[in-house]
Amino acid sequence: MNIILLGPPGAGKGTQAQRLVERHGMRQLSTGDMLRAAVKAGTPVGLQAKAVMESGGLVSDEIVSALIDAELEAMGPAAGAIFDGYPRTAPQAESLDAILAKHGRSLDHVIELDVNEDALVERITGRYTCAACGKGYHDRFEQPATPGVCDKCGGTEFKRRPDDNEDTVRTRMAEYRAKTAPILPIYEARGIVARVDGMADLDAVTASLEQIIAG
Repeated sequence: MNIILLGPPGAGKGTQAQRLVERHGMRQLSTGDMLRAAVKAGTPVGLQAKAVMESGGLVSDEIVSALIDAELEAMGPAAGAIFDGYPRTAPQAESLDAILAKHGRSLDHVIELDVNEDALVERITGRYTCAACGKGYHDRFEQPATPGVCDKCGGTEFKRRPDDNEDTVRTRMAEYRAKTAPILPIYEARGIVARVDGMADLDAVTASLEQIIAG
């Protein structure tokens, strides 16, 4: 099983991908994580990427494709793959088709987590965490049982991510739409695109994903 999971930041994509990993033994191929790991490990592709990033350039499609190719080779044929953050352009979609074919694979599903922008802004801007243990809270949806005291460790200091503000979230949404728009028609023409309500309860989203995968 090979799927592309789409959704803007905050849509719950990472959480759902992790659940698929745990339930089905799939591998989540996040190009950002793979790049960082390759750079840290000093692999040939990692060294290439490091040189580009240090010069302020954007990592090329060729480098990203080489990373994915190497990862699929290492995984072997048994494990399924979840592509996260790739492809984002039509040429990348073509590259992915070629890489998958090389490894005897093909795409089964392209699943987009649909979200309501205003509700997503509220979801993200309300997030905060305990500074001591990292437990997550939300202004509206999940507050500590005792105001100002962490349920998990009793800490009294909390923090918010500086980029969890409305302007940044709306910019991220616009970027996501701009990047995703070009690739969806490619997969819609093949009849493999499905959409899930990303604003639903976590377990409901998981159930919808399982239904699509089960076919």
